[in-house]
Amino acid sequence: MRDSSINHFVGLDIGTSTVRCVVGMLDPSGSGKLSIIGHGSAPNIGMRKGMVVHVDDTAEAIAQALTEAERISGVHISRATVNINGIYVSGIDSKGVIAVGTANSEITPQDRQRVEEAATVVSLPPNREIIQFFAKNYSLDGQRSIKDPVGMRGVRLEVDAHIVTAATPNVRNLNLALEKAGILPTHHTVSSLASAEAVLSRQQKEAGTLLLDIGSSTTNLIVVEDGEVQHIAIIGIGGSYITNDLAIGLKTDLDIAERVKVEHAILGETKKTLATVSVGNAHHSFPMEEVTMITEARVDELFEYVDKELHKIRRSRKLPGGIVLTGGTAKLPGIAEFAKEKLQLAARIGKLQPIAGLIDTVDDVSYTTVVGLMLLDMLLLPDQMLASSGTTTNRTLGLVDSILQRLRRR
Repeated sequence: MRDSSINHFVGLDIGTSTVRCVVGMLDPSGSGKLSIIGHGSAPNIGMRKGMVVHVDDTAEAIAQALTEAERISGVHISRATVNINGIYVSGIDSKGVIAVGTANSEITPQDRQRVEEAATVVSLPPNREIIQFFAKNYSLDGQRSIKDPVGMRGVRLEVDAHIVTAATPNVRNLNLALEKAGILPTHHTVSSLASAEAVLSRQQKEAGTLLLDIGSSTTNLIVVEDGEVQHIAIIGIGGSYITNDLAIGLKTDLDIAERVKVEHAILGETKKTLATVSVGNAHHSFPMEEVTMITEARVDELFEYVDKELHKIRRSRKLPGGIVLTGGTAKLPGIAEFAKEKLQLAARIGKLQPIAGLIDTVDDVSYTTVVGLMLLDMLLLPDQMLASSGTTTNRTLGLVDSILQRLRRR
């Protein structure tokens, strides 16, 4: 089996219900195009609401997904870009200010780094840590909305930033599970950024778009506008909540409720009167009206929380790029129209940006996060390492190179 090298990039999505791994490889011709050469998945019973609650079970799921991806790709995987999830991940706005020096001093990359470091000096509880930093825009001597101040002249440099923090125990437990599985986290990032990397076009990133990655137990939210990350949040509601509601409302077992959700749950009108499923040798039927009512109630609650997050940044009903839905729960029939009605924005299901290779399996909304993690694994690689390998990449794939270069490796 070949060793993983500079030309192989790995994304590892450690989800509450499933761990997924995708391996990509750059075109040897030097075109910078990326092809998927391997993928793997395994059920995960070691997490709750995106947090590790049983290290060994999580490590076993990671190892199984890695083994399958290694078998298909023929590449030994020793490192990967990994997502951090859970209700204890949150984003906060911050501001940094520095004096550059004498009048008309030219702004250097070191000045930009200093002002970004000043923005990270925030009051955090002792059990929290910064996992990512996003500079939204800079100001120089009162001139606002500057993308990159390097090379400009001025005295007072400011940055408006969005900082993502996570509970330190959760990060440690995740890293412990990775260590037990024999994998090194090259980078940590939030799931929503990875999904945005995989599905949003440059036009959507510039115009202002909300991406919702609706997983099993959590919904990852990211707002991208002017090519910059404006807001990140994680809402503690996902597809498993619909299953639980159906089990209670229909007075049935969880495995039957899950089948009802997968096969019959729909948002909107339907001609069906009964939802019938078969589990084992038994057949179960439920009024379709009840199934729809229960499903819509939970999704409506989710979108209420989403709208609250948009109100925080004054973007409710004000995103020209609309809403893009990804994650396993985005498969619910009618969810895009439901989102459009509730949030008063255009809505669509996310589609992967053009990519080659073994796309049959990963061309699915439940794989957008892990494909995005694989892309970030490439895009976050230092330029000098790519140059030493004789390979060039098309970095226009990314969310704006300046963002990617400032992701904090933890």
